[in-house]
Order: sequence, then structure tokens, then C-alpha cells
Amino acid sequence: MNATAGPHLLDEARAMHDRVVADRRAIHRHPEIAFQEHRTATLVASRLNDLGIDVRIGVGGTGVVGTLRGARPGRTVLLRADMDALPMPEAAMPLNDGFRSEVDGAMHACGHDAHVAILLGAAEVLAARRADLTGTVRFMFQPAEEIVQGAPAMMADGLLDPLPDGAFALHVAHNLPTGSLFSTPGPSAAASDRFEITLTGRGVHAAWPHLGIDPVVAGAHLTTALHSLVSREVGPGDPAVITVGSLVAGTVGNVIPDTATLLGTVRTFRPATRDHLERRVAEMAHGVASTFRCTADVAYARGTPPVINDAGAVDFARLAVTKVAGASAWASPANDGPTMGAEDWAFILERVPGCMFVLGVRDPAWEAPRPIHSPRFALDENALPYGVAAMAGVALEFLSRT
Repeated sequence: MNATAGPHLLDEARAMHDRVVADRRAIHRHPEIAFQEHRTATLVASRLNDLGIDVRIGVGGTGVVGTLRGARPGRTVLLRADMDALPMPEAAMPLNDGFRSEVDGAMHACGHDAHVAILLGAAEVLAARRADLTGTVRFMFQPAEEIVQGAPAMMADGLLDPLPDGAFALHVAHNLPTGSLFSTPGPSAAASDRFEITLTGRGVHAAWPHLGIDPVVAGAHLTTALHSLVSREVGPGDPAVITVGSLVAGTVGNVIPDTATLLGTVRTFRPATRDHLERRVAEMAHGVASTFRCTADVAYARGTPPVINDAGAVDFARLAVTKVAGASAWASPANDGPTMGAEDWAFILERVPGCMFVLGVRDPAWEAPRPIHSPRFALDENALPYGVAAMAGVALEFLSRT
């Protein structure tokens, strides 16, 4: 008889709470940014080896793939955790006393430390059921999600050979209460593209601007103009965001520089909108530059496609979550629309039917939000057993339908 999901999984996960928390804190103290996750990968490989799971290291650079084969052949399910941290400092606060980042300028500000600890916990739960398991579980511990390059690198290194039948990833949600889980069919994260625009004028002393060509003024106007593209050229029901996050020009206040450089992102869902904005960013850059007698050099790079959750996979996730944690654990957020954030999990979902679901990690007692990508990000570690049970439960539910 095949192993299945049930409320016992949450009890098992709660019994593992201290071990999972210890893993999370160990990773949190030693954050490693994209493609430098050597220490984390070593920890992961060691734990998987101890569980008798076949391990392949160095996949896509610093990725780790574990393969757990059940007693009987069947389908293959892929479970993913990302390992990289962000290049940003961590603020000191009571919520991280004793395990604050020990690496200057690096922090786990997106919950990837929790993702790794959760998936290691799920691997332990599933390995204990090897004799009752029909099919195979492939564990994907990936590097470089924050620069959306880790999943493609692992795919190029054979991650999906042979192709799994389903794929699931979990991400913490700072805006949901502890233990809530949720996903939705269809788009859940945006395509994300990047641009770099260099405006070239002619530098001159600030006292005589008429003798030069000012790229700073052009850059300021271009920033405003780019931010008008969505409001005036994209339909109100078609989510899209353009953000100029950096405008760099000059080094002193009394000199007009030769150049100004803008860095930004374009986030969309519809392919036609993506194409339109790529074309219009370049057209607007050249048009505004010409207006101010500058020239423009535009570099535009496409990044991740949108994350599209398979409806059947979302049903598996919902069914598993409600079996292990009860119907109330499946959340219904007031704002359950797609996020404009990007995820390289999208590349996996282009090849394999699957979904990403989220785990609430906000302690309801917290008065101030602790959002991801903030130096004050924090998560309620009481949420971790829910993640362990949910990931293990999803795998069991999926494989039970062989």
C-alpha cells in the first residue's frame, strides 16, 4: 500500500521542530550569495547522504540534487528549495538574537534558509517511508534564485533528465499568518526583464550649462516618461510595472557629466504586453535623448517568464495541505492576485506541470511587518513544521495517484 498524506505528518514535523530550526539558523548565520552556496550545499549533501538518498553535487554550479527511489516504480515528483542569500546587511533586532548573519553585507532576507531547512525535513519524512513509496522523489536544492539564473543552470546540467511528472516549490509569505498555505492556478509571478540605458551628452562646468549637453536632465525626464508607459499604453486589467531603480550620473555638484545611466526592470504577464514594452522602452529612450540633444544606448535583456501554476498541481497542493493541517490551513487572502515579483521557478514550470505554493510566516502578534528583501525581515519559526508537512504531503499525494 502506498504511503499517503495525513494529519500524522504534521505531528511528525512538529517533533522535528528543533532540528529544522537549528538547520535554518545555521544557514542563516552563514548566508551565501548567488553561485557561492558552497557551505550550504555541503550541509545539504551531508544530510541527504545520511538519509540514504542518492546525491549529485555541483549541479548547475553549486546546486544539489537528491534522488529518493521508492520500493516500487512509479511517477517522479520534483521538490525544490533555493539556497542563496541577498547581498545586503542584516539589521540587529531581538528576532535574530543568537543567529544573526555573520557575513558582512549578506543576509537571508527572502526565507531561502527556511526553504532549505523545510525541504531537508521533508526529505527525512519521505525517506522514512521509502518501503511504502511508489515512485521517485527528486530534491532540487538550487543556487542563484535571486539573480534568476540557478534553475536554468541546473536544467542545463541535467536536472530534468528524465523529465519529472510534477514539480512543486514552497516560498515563505511574510504577509500571511503562521501556518497558512495558499496557491492559485494560472499566473502567480511576473515575467521580469531588465534594461540599462546610457545617455551621452557633453560635460561642462555647472556655471555654463548652455555650453554643454546635460544627460542628467535627460535622465530625469526619461525616468518620468518611462513610468508613464504602463499608465498610458497598457490596459488597466493587464498587470505591468516599470521601475527605474538606479539613475547614476556625475560625482560632484558643480560639473555636468558626460553620461547618465539608468537601470530598471519591466514586469509583465501577457506576451504581447512584454513585446510592446520592450519596443517602447527603446523608442522612448531614443526620443527623449534626442529631445535633449543626447544620444542613447539601450541594452534590454529578457529574464524569467511568468510563473504559471498548473491547475491540477494546485489541486494536489490544496488536497495535501488540508489533509495534513486541516481545511482552515488553506488560506484565502484578501489580495490573492498574482505578484509582480519574479521567480526562476518559471523555467521549470515551462517544462513540467506543477506549482508554487506559499507558507505564511508572520506571527500574528507582530505589530510591524517584516517584509522580504528588507534588512528587518524575520519569520516565525513555528511555521516551519507546516512547511515540512506540506512539502512531504504534496509528494505523497502526487505519488499516490500513480
